[in-house]
Amino acid sequence: MERSRTRIASAADDERRRIQRDLHDGAQQRLVTVGISLRTAEARIRAEGLTAEADRLDTAVADLAATIEELRNLTHKLPPAQLDAGIGAAFRELAGRAPLPITIDVPAERLERHIEATAYFVGCEGLTNVIKHARASAATLSAVRRNGSLIVTVADDGVGGAAPRPGSGLAGLADRVQAVGGELVVRSDATGTLLTAELPCG
Repeated sequence: MERSRTRIASAADDERRRIQRDLHDGAQQRLVTVGISLRTAEARIRAEGLTAEADRLDTAVADLAATIEELRNLTHKLPPAQLDAGIGAAFRELAGRAPLPITIDVPAERLERHIEATAYFVGCEGLTNVIKHARASAATLSAVRRNGSLIVTVADDGVGGAAPRPGSGLAGLADRVQAVGGELVVRSDATGTLLTAELPCG
C-alpha cells in the first residue's frame, strides 16, 4: 500500500508539472501574442479616427489580459519550476511574493519529488492563510528531517482562528498530506498559528 501510494502521488505530481509547462509555454504565450496583435490593430484604427471601434478593441484586450492573469494564478497553484532546485528555492519563491517578512529554514538535501511537492503545497497553503487571514507581522517556513519524516511547519504571530473546516483549503491540504501517508496538525490561538505536516520520507 505504501509503494502504491507513493507511485500515485508521484504520477500526480508529474502530471501537474506537465500541465504547468503546457499552460505557460502554450496557451499563455499564444494569448499574449494575440493581445499584442490586437493592441497594434487598436492603435492603427484609432489613428484612422474610428474611436468607437478602437474602444471596443481596447475592451477586448483588457478582457484578454484578465484571462491571462487568471491562467497565471492557476499555474501558481501548481508546483513551480523552482521546485526543480529543491524546497529551499520553492519556498524562497513563495516568500518573495509575500507582503510580510518570511524566514526560510530548509535542508539542502533533495527528497523524493512527490514529498517535495507536498511540502511545497503545505508552505503555499499555509502562507496563503497567513496573508489572507492572520494579520501577522512575520512568518516562518521551515522543513527538517526527523526520525524518517520531513517535518514542514508554517508559523505566524497573527490573530489565530485557523482550522481545517470542511471545504476549506486546509481541509484539502490535509487530504493531500494523508495521500502520501502523512499527518497535518493545526494549532491556532490568539498568539498565532502553527501548521505542521509530518511527511514520511524514509
